[in-house]
Amino acid sequence: MESVLVLDFGSQYTQLIARRIRELGIYSEILPYNTAPETIKAHSPKAIILSGGPASVYEDMALLPDGGIFALGLPILGICYGLQAIAKHFGGDVASSAKHEFGRAKILVSHEEGNESMLFADIPDSDVWMSHGDKVVRLPEGFRVTASSSNSELCAIETFGSKAALKIYGLQFHPEVQHTLYGKQLLSNFLLKIAGITPDWSSKSFIDHQIEEIGRKAGNETVICGISGGVDSTVAAVLVSRAIGKQLHCVFVDNGLLRKNEAEKVMNFLKPLGLNVTLADSSDLFLKRLKNVASPEKKRKIIGRTFIQVFDEHVHQEKFLVQGTLYPDVIESVSVKGPSETIKSHHNVGGLPKRMKLKLIEPLRELFKDEVRAVGRELGIPETLLMRHPFPGPGLAVRVLGSVSKERLDVLREADDIFIEELLSSGLYSKVWQAFAVLLPVQSVGVMGDKRTYENVLALRAVESTDGMTADWAPLPHDFLARVSNRIINEVRGINRVAYDISSKPPATIEWE
Repeated sequence: MESVLVLDFGSQYTQLIARRIRELGIYSEILPYNTAPETIKAHSPKAIILSGGPASVYEDMALLPDGGIFALGLPILGICYGLQAIAKHFGGDVASSAKHEFGRAKILVSHEEGNESMLFADIPDSDVWMSHGDKVVRLPEGFRVTASSSNSELCAIETFGSKAALKIYGLQFHPEVQHTLYGKQLLSNFLLKIAGITPDWSSKSFIDHQIEEIGRKAGNETVICGISGGVDSTVAAVLVSRAIGKQLHCVFVDNGLLRKNEAEKVMNFLKPLGLNVTLADSSDLFLKRLKNVASPEKKRKIIGRTFIQVFDEHVHQEKFLVQGTLYPDVIESVSVKGPSETIKSHHNVGGLPKRMKLKLIEPLRELFKDEVRAVGRELGIPETLLMRHPFPGPGLAVRVLGSVSKERLDVLREADDIFIEELLSSGLYSKVWQAFAVLLPVQSVGVMGDKRTYENVLALRAVESTDGMTADWAPLPHDFLARVSNRIINEVRGINRVAYDISSKPPATIEWE
């Protein structure tokens, strides 16, 4: 299987690059920016892409690739910081721009008759997405300019003439971001036309590869899986089951932080999948440890540690733990395979203890949500399960802002159930990527039955997204929101005010904690 390596300089978009490559049917892997040329050769890639990053190439401790990668004879594409790293290596100059460029910008493509850039084949002048404070101010020798913007005259460069055979390209903008109109076409030009890669990666090939890898890693050992009934853990469990069969034992932990009647629902729809599942009711333990804990980071870490402890109590001969960790979890939790900035810890990534009795199997670790659903379809998992909205590993603990108690959880459960019920009955559930309610640590004055009340404020959140990396708030109909608000205030004791969250990601995250 032909592949591409993405070298990570710390951009929050790095995994989007890998995602766009896979959308083109090409397998990709992400490695640190300073990966040695010998290691790169061992992976046998057909091309290299250098990601963006938050640093500056002219700083004393700048993150720079090993110069040997430019002598490997592989086509190389540098994006944003990657472009600047290329320019610096080949003797160009990079400096702080007097006018920073963030958001949409229009590029002018240089169509030199008879000498057009293969990278910009069939791409006109168009809008792109910029995110940089530095820019290339002097072109390296042996390079030419292929596109410019009003603020970045050297917006796209490539080797030509005696250096054309190096096939090294650089872009100041981000083709991996959806706001770049011809971004996918540009990546296709680089990978298919310039690198000559044959698209042969698919959900089926991913499954075949993972079954082989899981079987090799697990050997004859038994494996335990934490299954929540969500898309990620269910797909992970079924995939591992295909690899090792009866060696897999699933445990569904009721941590007291689930939605209304969730434990019963989960056990019912897991039965047809042929998985061996044990229900472990540990709600009292989780709630006891979360008592008076308000910090979201502390909540996540407590839940992660308790989660592992519960598993330890159910471990007999098992040596491995399966988790449905996805790329967005990894990106926001730890600097994995590169210097990406941490946004928040996830209970099954940053929240795990440093010492565990079990080794991890995370077959979905480098997939986005829509890719997981595609894998699930290939595995024959029912659509009703695959299209369930994402639910955070820490459950309602991160939707009850502030201290968690059974009483506050019950209030949130009832309100959230009404919201989801109305979305389903109105045919809106499948039109949004994720929807939920959040109980705020705020009380407000109200009037009910001619009496003054001082009760809780509830926020409703619904977003539209593809992969969870970015999201826009969903413009739900006003009459729908009015109906939901009216039902919640009338039917859920303890709430007298409902608000609707209209913030996007970024700058907000999808979850409130």
